Amino acid sequence: MLRYAATRILLLALGLAVASALIFGTLRILPGDVAQMIAGTEGTPAQVAAIRADLGLDRPLVAQYLDWIGSVASGDFGRSLVTGAPVIDEIAAKAQVTIPLGAMALAIALALAVPLGVLSAVRRGRASGTALSVGAQLLAAVPVVWAGLMLVVVFAIVLGWLPAQGFPRTGWRDPGLALRALILPAVTIGVVEGAMLMRFVRSATLQATGEDFVRTAAAKGLTRTGALVRHGLPTVGLSVVTVLGLQIAGILVGAVVIEQVFSLPGIGRMLVTDVGARDLVKVQGELLVLTGFVLVVGFLVDLAHHAIDPRQRERA
Repeated sequence: MLRYAATRILLLALGLAVASALIFGTLRILPGDVAQMIAGTEGTPAQVAAIRADLGLDRPLVAQYLDWIGSVASGDFGRSLVTGAPVIDEIAAKAQVTIPLGAMALAIALALAVPLGVLSAVRRGRASGTALSVGAQLLAAVPVVWAGLMLVVVFAIVLGWLPAQGFPRTGWRDPGLALRALILPAVTIGVVEGAMLMRFVRSATLQATGEDFVRTAAAKGLTRTGALVRHGLPTVGLSVVTVLGLQIAGILVGAVVIEQVFSLPGIGRMLVTDVGARDLVKVQGELLVLTGFVLVVGFLVDLAHHAIDPRQRERA
């Protein structure tokens, strides 16, 4: 286990290094000049050159990258080129919206996908199982933006139960209002991602139903459902753990879009704004944090899968 964990840590570090280089290089080839934007339309070439020198943008790209990655390694993500505020402080402030939103969406996705996926597999060939399977197919194909707008129309405009947009200025100092503001966005992401995960759970459950140990348990007197619940569901759980990393990545992507739809002051909305403002230091910090989070989740999922799957431990 220790050797496996050490190998995964090295791969995680390599992945972060490659991601940081790609993020830095990609942002530098985007059109537009940060110094020109700061100087404004009336800025003279001398003023623009002075701003570039002050920000270090006139230095070789390799030197800029090494300075940035060295600062990141020490916990300093730099300062915003637009506001001058520390990037890590602004990311931490916006994460207070994005992280709870993602956690709520993941909880909703799992709460829907696992029981309904198992139920649709157990009732395969019946009307209820077919309806669940078809419903999952349809929901998985729904664009998250359209789903969010429909939920706003029904629950915010027509019924008036929940706020349509925004987040309380007091933040989590008023947890009731904060939770109400996140319900519709979390349900939007959770239902769509849950429908995708439900199809996978159904497939894994059907595969477990055909395993020899499940059929043997049924032959010894257990019902098919009882044999599946007692002996088959653990293997389904392993399969769900395996795809959790991809699901969390999908939830993060959905959060970037949904924060725009619901005007939530999270990392996704801040990222879109900063890209438009050409705030390169801030954008690269935000992208690195999001990428690093996805890589770390994948690393933890690998460790969990290795720890609970005896076949993986035997290979190690």
